[in-house]
Amino acid sequence: MADEVRYFEYGEEETSYLSARDPRMAEVIRAVGHVRREVRPDLFSALVHSIVGQQISTKAQETVWQRVAALLGEVTPASVAACPDDVLQSTGLSFRKVGYIKGVAERALSGELDLEALRELPDDEVCRQLSALPGIGVWTAEMLMTFSMQRPDIMSYGDLAIQRGLRMVHHHRRITPALFAKYRRRYSPYGTVASLYLWAVAGGAVPGLRDWAPKRAR
Repeated sequence: MADEVRYFEYGEEETSYLSARDPRMAEVIRAVGHVRREVRPDLFSALVHSIVGQQISTKAQETVWQRVAALLGEVTPASVAACPDDVLQSTGLSFRKVGYIKGVAERALSGELDLEALRELPDDEVCRQLSALPGIGVWTAEMLMTFSMQRPDIMSYGDLAIQRGLRMVHHHRRITPALFAKYRRRYSPYGTVASLYLWAVAGGAVPGLRDWAPKRAR
């Protein structure tokens, strides 16, 4: 029997807070409604899923992930370690990503990496420990905290779709670190739910909103 699909949990408390803090976000929330984003409670498979998604589109990520899941059956440290590198690459993973995934699996099997222990740590420490792993940067750590741990206040400056959503909602041509920090403070302590709506906007969920970034000359 397949595992039940689970979605990021939030409700009126979060949306009412965000709406009160930001009239434009309130309009987005009314237009989009409830956002259903799948979460992956298993930390190892979620980490592999995030590595798969590095620097590719969400659609491409899901295509490759489905191939990986079909190949391995269950995505565990043992199943990854037992799979030859070239077979993993046949799913569409780059040589480098295969190395990253194998490295995480080896550390998990040896006990050097205790993923379950991360659940008890604050956001910045989770980020620090995961970022110390080869191929795991801040963005990947933030995606794990969002879509596996369901941490409530994650907004990733390194996520281009979130930056695009902010440009579209607030009519900015560019999102500087200082501007991003302003919105992060505004949406805290529910930055993750704000991120869900910004991703939806960036994906075209609100007709009429456009990206205000200047067009590049060809």
